[in-house]
Amino acid sequence: MKQPDTSNHPVQQMIDQIEQSLTELENFSLIQLGQQMGYSPFYCSFLFRHHTGISIKKYMLLRKTILAAAHLSETNERIIDIAMQYGYSSQESFSRAFKDVFGITPAAYRRDPQPLQMYARRDLNETRGAIRMDMTTTEVIVQLQDKVEQLHEQDILNVLNGQHMYEKFRSNQWMGASDYVPFNEAMCVHEATEEIFSESFCSIRARGHDSTLSGYEQIVIYPLHQLFTNLHDYKCIVLWFGDDMFCQLNLLTMIAYLEQQHYSGTVYFNTVQEQTYDVQQTEIKLGTFASLYKQVVLHHQMPTEPMLPVMYQSIRLYLQLQQSDNELTRHIAAHRDQSESELVRHMLKLFPHYGLGDTQYIEWIRQVRGESGEK
Repeated sequence: MKQPDTSNHPVQQMIDQIEQSLTELENFSLIQLGQQMGYSPFYCSFLFRHHTGISIKKYMLLRKTILAAAHLSETNERIIDIAMQYGYSSQESFSRAFKDVFGITPAAYRRDPQPLQMYARRDLNETRGAIRMDMTTTEVIVQLQDKVEQLHEQDILNVLNGQHMYEKFRSNQWMGASDYVPFNEAMCVHEATEEIFSESFCSIRARGHDSTLSGYEQIVIYPLHQLFTNLHDYKCIVLWFGDDMFCQLNLLTMIAYLEQQHYSGTVYFNTVQEQTYDVQQTEIKLGTFASLYKQVVLHHQMPTEPMLPVMYQSIRLYLQLQQSDNELTRHIAAHRDQSESELVRHMLKLFPHYGLGDTQYIEWIRQVRGESGEK
């Protein structure tokens, strides 16, 4: 079916105006935006949030910091000049905003650019499918394979986020003769235990997923048998996970498990950015992730330890979802006129940074609506 043209939609016009203002010297004015659109400032704010799932203020903050991060890593411009370019009155105010979003200062990020959760420009014409990689060209993956194999020969285990990515890598042997296993979980939902993959862990996870223990083990545990039986034979573990909240909670769980098992080899995290299909490789230093896992997954607390910006962003999102009033529940409540299937499609498009699938959104919708079936 041909998608409707939304280029003249009022919200799309607002997005275009806002994007243009991100690097303008004069501060953005909601009053001026309302005058340009012919609406009141309040109605502009309402329309924007209704159609995008985010406030104008937060959208601008995320877009400015993402664009500024690119300037920090790709140019030698002074931090104060970058701050001024994105409308900040001082380097200090820019640093506060940057750290609030990424958990790291601009200066620290410039010294050591690390994976970020991307926040792309909103587009009402944009559609979003399942997590996938652009496998038409594999040059980046081949380069990563060569780099890792030069250091570690063939004693490498690739852990991939989900069955789909696993099957693509295994069938095409994109990481050569090394081994592959999938992590088929959704650690951003339901309870867990401290000892990862223990009997009690599997039991409580199975109950959360409304599965039998044997069913859970068939899907999650058995595919990881090489990880369990040969872990310490591998000189290198390569973790392939996306930059969204879903993937990052899975990544945190997997790295915490490696720490619990006292793994002493090299660990790489290959960030797969769904929107650009870029792959960024980061070496992981073990030592703090078991503590992070315990604080976040078990106690729902924001850690104070330094962490990768992409994980910091995802943990912030995860902890916000633990509150009954969050942006997902507010969006569901504001769209009671939509059918369950229609709302799921819209939320998959509007909230890619969560990485949730249709099953998780159906659970959220039914919980908010207090229903057991589609309306």
